[in-house]
Amino acid sequence: MLEFTWPYVFLALPLPLIVYRLMSRAPRQDAALYVPFFSVLSRLQSDNENLTSSRLLNLICCTAIWLLLVLAASRPQWLGEPVQLPSTGRDLMLSVDISGSMEAQDMVVGNRQASRIDVVKAVVGDFVERREGDRLGLILFAAHAYVQAPLTFDRETVGKLLAEADIGIIEESATAIGDAIGLAVIHLRNRPENSRVLVLLTDGVNNAGAVSPEQAGELARTENIKIYTIGIGADQVVQRTFFGARAINPSAELDEEVLTQIAESTGGRYFRARDVSDLVEIYEELDRLETIEQDPQTYRPTRVLFYWPLGTALLISFILALFSIPWLSLTGQARLQSSTEADEESESALSGGGVA
Repeated sequence: MLEFTWPYVFLALPLPLIVYRLMSRAPRQDAALYVPFFSVLSRLQSDNENLTSSRLLNLICCTAIWLLLVLAASRPQWLGEPVQLPSTGRDLMLSVDISGSMEAQDMVVGNRQASRIDVVKAVVGDFVERREGDRLGLILFAAHAYVQAPLTFDRETVGKLLAEADIGIIEESATAIGDAIGLAVIHLRNRPENSRVLVLLTDGVNNAGAVSPEQAGELARTENIKIYTIGIGADQVVQRTFFGARAINPSAELDEEVLTQIAESTGGRYFRARDVSDLVEIYEELDRLETIEQDPQTYRPTRVLFYWPLGTALLISFILALFSIPWLSLTGQARLQSSTEADEESESALSGGGVA
């Protein structure tokens, strides 16, 4: 749809006609100098006055230039079809444990064993893809916590950074849960109050960092940040040794009490993921708990068009000015005069020769 930003500019369309009617013509001044080719100029002027078609063409060109300039000044623009915008939903920070214990292969995918970190990448990656409209961020932590991706609508980049997170890129000998929560609080505290959410996934106990999980949880509660905690790891795995098979608990170090306390104190929940299906159900539950409440927003792509009439006006002006330069007409007239005089001399010579 064509639209004009400043349509009132069209009121200036009759301005040249008003000026022509109301203002008197400039007085004509006679030449003060004698020129040897005055007769040629006089004939050139009289010829131009008789060329009504040329004057009409000039008038049409000038009128077209004025119309195009007014059209350009009105700033025309083309509005495209409405496009749906990704609306603002939650400001959701994902905090993922990549300590050495996440390499434990106590998860079963199909008929084969898989490590915890590989399962987390797959399940959380799907969760990231579903959160259209959310601002997502990613924190990775082990002995230290780092922001891998700040809050962004770019879900593809967040998912890629999660997929590239490998055990060992951070010192893996410890787990700093408190630092991970504190770092998330720093990045969420300036966001709208009703949209601040942290999802923290770990398989261990806090044994590193400058802040305890309890202190970080209290800070999150003060800042109205809701925390969902997820403890991952199987309860029992059969380990085969030289002396036979024995059952062990690979999640013995998981501090469920602290994770539950942090979640409940901030209005969130604690989840336990013992296998792949549990983890999938947890993130589906998070989708239901933290729905993307949003108002539909649309925008119409705008394409400015003023340069088309402006460029056309400049082109016509250039052509008109080029063909209105006096020396072009004078050169043509002089050539015509020279040719006429040469013809006259030839005729005189022939006439004189005939009489003799």
